[in-house]
Amino acid sequence: MLNKFKDVGYRMPAEWEKQKSTWVAWPHNKEDWPNKFKLIPDIFAQIIAKISKSQKVNILIENKNLKKKIYLVLKTYLANNKNINYTICKTNRAWLRDSFPIFVKNKLNQKVLIDWGFNSWAKYKNFNHDNKIGTKIKKFINLDSVRPKFKNRRIILEGGSIDVNGKGVLLTTRECLQSKIQERNIGFKRRDYEEIFKKFLGIRKVLWLNKGIVGDDTHGHIDDIARFVTRKKIFIAYENNKNDVNYKKLRENYQIIQKFNKKKEFKIIKIPMPDAKYIDGVRVPASYLNFYIANRIVLVPVFSDKKDKKIIKIFKKHFKNRKIIPIDCSLLIWGFGAIHCMTQQEPI
Repeated sequence: MLNKFKDVGYRMPAEWEKQKSTWVAWPHNKEDWPNKFKLIPDIFAQIIAKISKSQKVNILIENKNLKKKIYLVLKTYLANNKNINYTICKTNRAWLRDSFPIFVKNKLNQKVLIDWGFNSWAKYKNFNHDNKIGTKIKKFINLDSVRPKFKNRRIILEGGSIDVNGKGVLLTTRECLQSKIQERNIGFKRRDYEEIFKKFLGIRKVLWLNKGIVGDDTHGHIDDIARFVTRKKIFIAYENNKNDVNYKKLRENYQIIQKFNKKKEFKIIKIPMPDAKYIDGVRVPASYLNFYIANRIVLVPVFSDKKDKKIIKIFKKHFKNRKIIPIDCSLLIWGFGAIHCMTQQEPI
């Protein structure tokens, strides 16, 4: 059974709901982008600058000496530095989507931090700083914080493994949360996760897709393959090339979502995958679905691919009240993450 706690009716807002700020961490781990790190801070700066023009951005930094250096880099990209705050908080990696707490609302519409455990996707040994971000950050944020547990064990959950529509429906994958290789919450069953999602995120219905894309370092995160863009609309990744290793996986996910949607409750939009991308001979998880929705803009990853222009047109059609801004993630993806992976939204 879940550890008992006061059920105050938590709800995880959708990403497109009004945001107070975006949280990011300044990159510093050169091992995440072998031989190519020197260009990564500029990509982060470009993304931060775009967001800062319409809302607050909170940047986690390793030490106070970095503040001036980062300020100068952001100035190059015309960032609104009045909208940028710096918080000293050590991290192992810059992928805050997975290591940062998730903001939810209670029945009184007050924000609460859900501080999940983090074990670096059961892949890396150095995650001590990342696993303590929630404890450190609540010193700077005047919010209640809840640390979910199961049988006295802290529950491990990454933000990139789930996507919500803000109205009780959640997307995730079996590969990430239920497969034997994932090593996050040993012994958890499907019903355990669904109860957790209900208790802490206000979820009534969970749509379990099967597998993520090849090259994904996280065992099938949902934010590369399926995303809500409105309460009733879902973008889903699709591969038309039958010779591509992602073809069968993504086709199966599409069939699952179609079966789930028999009553036509949701509008399903196919989003083509870019051509296979390799860096130093390694297949990287390039996907157009690793986008980030901010208050006035949507930042969309592009990859110098022939489909880039088509994708931007699709986004413009479905986000008519936001400006669509393409960000070249051809190099950023070498760290096995893109724009959504590096950001975490804070609702108002």
